[in-house]
Amino acid sequence: MRHGTIQDAKAFSHTELEGTAFSANRCVFRDEKRGVWLYDADCIEFMDILIGRFPNGIFDMIFADPPYFLSNGGITCHAGKMVKVDKGQWDKPRGAELNHEFNTAWLSRCQRVLKPNGTIWVSGTQHVIHSVGYAMQQLGMKLLNDITWEKPNPPPNLSCRYFTHSTETLIWAAKSEKSKHCFNYDAMRETNAGKQMKSVWTMPAPNGGEKAFGKHPTQKPVQLLERIILASTVEDDLIFDPFAGSSTTGVAAIKQKRKFAGCELEKNYLEMSSRRLEWAIQESATSFDL
Repeated sequence: MRHGTIQDAKAFSHTELEGTAFSANRCVFRDEKRGVWLYDADCIEFMDILIGRFPNGIFDMIFADPPYFLSNGGITCHAGKMVKVDKGQWDKPRGAELNHEFNTAWLSRCQRVLKPNGTIWVSGTQHVIHSVGYAMQQLGMKLLNDITWEKPNPPPNLSCRYFTHSTETLIWAAKSEKSKHCFNYDAMRETNAGKQMKSVWTMPAPNGGEKAFGKHPTQKPVQLLERIILASTVEDDLIFDPFAGSSTTGVAAIKQKRKFAGCELEKNYLEMSSRRLEWAIQESATSFDL
């Protein structure tokens, strides 16, 4: 249920960015009627502009899947073959202090663009999630839950020197200690056979159908994002993803009748996202009042 969310005087739309660096061709996908926007943008630069235009915040929820800093020359198993773990320059570690500085920088902006009762979800492995949690505490956010996402069929550990990595952690936090966050308890209980939902979620990784428009190395399953959105928002809420990737957050938001804004810098992922968002809007057309 919603607890006294303070509504900003303005609603987000692309027209609010006229006269900024994002007023021309930086919006690569836009559907004002559905409330879906995707920007070719650095999320920190983008949020700095929003902070000036929406001093009370604008987003009801944020989902962030930041770089895990895993691309260090290691190996993993993919489709039965040994492959390098190098996802791209954006995922290369820069040392613990610089990594934490980066996490604090984008999280501090996220906190400011959230509405007073808004919440943020951040996913990660041990390489990044402890820094994220510490930064949240430094910024005065209220930690609500840590969710363990268990993957039932993870790739094997080829070195045989470690336990097989089969989980990721999600931290759910409110903007501040004073926030009255939204939690749809009854909906979560209903989806869990009438029992309280626990903090360990077992879900498979994205299937082939979810990668029909291309592959992203850290793509999350739509099922995971749908549960997050159903748990912590209501219809017509505005959700933001600062590291949109293949825009799974946007696809899930569309399916659940929420609005979505996202930022991404990689051109091939922007193209993939645009195709996925267009498809999701078409698939969900019958669920909207046309």
